[in-house]
Formats: sequence, structure tokens, C-alpha cells
Amino acid sequence: MRSTLPNPSDAVRTLLRSGRGAGAPDDRSGSFDRRLLGPMILGSVLNPVNSSILAVSLVPIGAAFGAPPSQTAWLVSGLYLATAIGQPVVGRLIDLYGPRRLYLAGTALVGVAGLVGLLAPSLGVLVLARVLLGFGTCAGYPAAMFLIRSEARRTGHSSPAGILTALAVANQTVAVLGPVLGGLLIGLGGWRTTLAVNIPLAVAGLTLGLWRLPKSPVTEPRAEQRPAAGIDLPGIVTFAAMLVTLLLFLMNPRADRWYLPVLAVVAATAFVLGERRAAEPFVDVRVLAGNLPLLMTYARTLLAYVVAYSTLYGYTQWLQEGRGLSASQAGLAQFPIFLTAILVSSTTGPRKEIRGKLLVGAVGQVVASALLFLLDGGSAVWLLVVVACVFGIPQGLNSLALQNSVYHQADPARIGSSAGLLRTFTYLGAMAASCANGVLFSHRADTPGLHRLAWFMLAAAAGFLALTLADRSLSSLTSSSAPDSSSPKGNRP
Repeated sequence: MRSTLPNPSDAVRTLLRSGRGAGAPDDRSGSFDRRLLGPMILGSVLNPVNSSILAVSLVPIGAAFGAPPSQTAWLVSGLYLATAIGQPVVGRLIDLYGPRRLYLAGTALVGVAGLVGLLAPSLGVLVLARVLLGFGTCAGYPAAMFLIRSEARRTGHSSPAGILTALAVANQTVAVLGPVLGGLLIGLGGWRTTLAVNIPLAVAGLTLGLWRLPKSPVTEPRAEQRPAAGIDLPGIVTFAAMLVTLLLFLMNPRADRWYLPVLAVVAATAFVLGERRAAEPFVDVRVLAGNLPLLMTYARTLLAYVVAYSTLYGYTQWLQEGRGLSASQAGLAQFPIFLTAILVSSTTGPRKEIRGKLLVGAVGQVVASALLFLLDGGSAVWLLVVVACVFGIPQGLNSLALQNSVYHQADPARIGSSAGLLRTFTYLGAMAASCANGVLFSHRADTPGLHRLAWFMLAAAAGFLALTLADRSLSSLTSSSAPDSSSPKGNRP
């Protein structure tokens, strides 16, 4: 049995070797610096590992505090609201000041969040711990993308396909381990251990960051790309107000809360107008508005992760309450999703074409969402495995293709904030999925609720497919066609 399962570490090593000569790591001065890989990978996986562990923790936490899914959904939304706001903010700070200080500060906050969660006396304090965790995990992914771009500029190798694929495989690997690890931790020490695991992770991250990350940016941007010092606080505040008011409405949509979406629209309008006038905007909406391919990528990201996170949280809750599995069994039932995703990412990562990956991923999400209508409380284990494997195909394709798209479409001088925005739209999808779970599983994650969730997922999957078919710019975009650092592809109006 063991010999038939791929070793994720071997997959990562193979991908790195396959990328040599195109930005792959090597100790030689002309190749990617391997010493950066440890902190890059650990920082980027802190959020996914907590997401996948929480998937099997929601039901035990709800039982401990007597809270229904509509309340425990805040554990998901609190994390992703903080991350959606914090990712582009921290990404912009990384663009300005380099990754080291932001990476270390964020990793330390992850440890603090783990301690608060371990001692949390109530659901409200636990939600606070998840918010702290969201802010703490904001630095890892933008820092990794900044370092990849800096190393590409230093070495002269414009295509980091092997490194980007290694990051994707690492994220899929921790997603494999997350539900299983979460189930084991709950079995050994209860749900509090799923928060406490962040303390040793933070210690490891701080050690690697202090040891490996450069004390200044790997390479300085050229004069015309160097951003001016200064932080756009009004832009950050209006951006946060827009997301918070929108989420508060979506978590409990009622007619008497009509003022919340109105406030969200007002904040969004103020954000756009303010960013257009700002000398050094938090999000340069003028450039972004002229970069339609990048906007399409962000829209696809939102829709893709509505489906992915509805599966991670809604489907997992149904496995426990609708199908009757334990937390450990539900974690194991998620294993085929992420194992399939690793296999797909590993085999398709070196391939250059991006549009084909997105099309297959889009169709895969439609098929997988439709398969949920076949499930009920007595569904056979083999059917659960089939559904999980089908969900794994788009998960392995979409994350890698979207990541490559942003790398090649974004302005190199704003790669940190652009990568942060990619994660923002990822977590907007997660928040939408969490809100749907709270509404559709208002009292219990039963089979009728799963089928209602399947309709929601099917609509998002169909939108993702339509956007991919309509985007002609993808035809010329490949994972090896990195733009010149002075003229990023897709930034032309």
C-alpha cells in the first residue's frame, strides 16, 4: 500500500530539478537561491494548513460551546476577513520595505494566535484568535512572490515555473495533512490542540526567517520601478470598511439590515475615488482598470475558491452530521481530494499552457458540484471517494494556473501587493462559501442543506467556466512567457 502513494517531498524535489535553468533553485550565483525555499514554503502554507485543520474542528467546537453552524461560521469568516484585508496591505509593505521584517512580525503573531486559541474561554475569544491568525498569515505568500520575482531579476531567468509549482504542491501537501492532522489532534487532545499547533509552527517560521531571509531586498528595483515611501491609510481604511460591512450583511442577510450593503457601496465608491487621487495608492486602480486580464484572473479566483471552500467546509460538515462520520473519519475522507490535487499539480506544473488547465479545472468543478446531488445519509464509501477525487482535479489545476497568471500579468514593481490581492480574492471566495454554509446549514449540516449548497457551488462553477471561455488573453499566456520586468504583460490598457 505504501509503495503506491506518492511522496510529496519527492514531488517537490522533482519539480525543482525540472525548473533548473528557468529560475529553479541552486546555490550557484546564476540560479535560484535554495536557502530561501524553507521560509518561503512554510510562510505560504500557514494559512492553508489552518484552513484544512479547521474543516474537521467546526463540529467539535460547536458542540463545546453549544453553537450552531451559523455561529461557528464566524471562525472561518473571521480568519478570511482579516486575511482579505491584510494580504494586500502587507504585500504593499513588502514591496516598499522588503519581506524580512513583515515575515517575522506575521509569524510571531501566528504564535500569539495559537496561544489565545489554546486558552479561549468562549466562542468570541476563539473568533478573535482566528482573526489574529488571519493577520499573522498575511506575509508568507506575498513575501514568497516578492522573493521569486527578485531572484528572477537577479539571475536573469524569467520563468520560475518550477518554483511556483513547488509552492503549489507544498500548499496541496499541507492540505492533505491538515484534515488528517486535525482529526488526530482532536482525538488526542480535543479541538484546542488544533489552535496550539500554531505555536511550534511559529517557532519554526521565526527560526527559518531569521536564519535564511535577507536583511534587505534581494535586489533593488530599478529607479523607474522603485515605489515612493508612504502608506495610503485612507485607502486601507475604506477597503477594510467595504469588506467588513459586506461580510456583516452576508453572514445574516435580512431586510432590516439593508443599510449594510448601502454602506459597503459607499465605502467602495470612496475607495475607488480616493485611490484614483492618491499619489501612492494602496491599490493603483488606474493601472488595474487598464489591466483587464489581471481583473479577469481575480474574478476567476473568487469563483474558483467559492467552490473549493464550500467543499472544504460545507462538504466536511455534512460528512460528520449528514453522513455520520467522526472528525477523524471526515479528515480521512478529504484525503483523496488533496492527494489527487498533488498528483495533478505535479504532473501538469511543468506544462506551459495555462488556458487549458483553467478550462479543464472549470469543467471539473461543474462535474464535481453536480455529483453532490447523488449523495445522501447512506451513500457508500466508494461514492464518497469518487466525489473527492473529482474535486481534486480542479483543485490541482486552478490554484497553479491562477498563481502563474498573476505572476505574469502583474506589474513587477507591485508583485507583493498583486499577490496579496490574489489571496484577497481567494479569501473573498472563502467568505462567500462560509456565508453560504451559515445560511444553507442554519441548524444542521443535513443532506437537504448539502443539495442546496450544491446549487450554489454549481452556479459559481458555471461562472468560472464562462469567464475562462470569454478571456481570449489566456491563449497567449503560458507559464514560461514571463514579461520583461519593465513592461508587464497585461498592463496595457
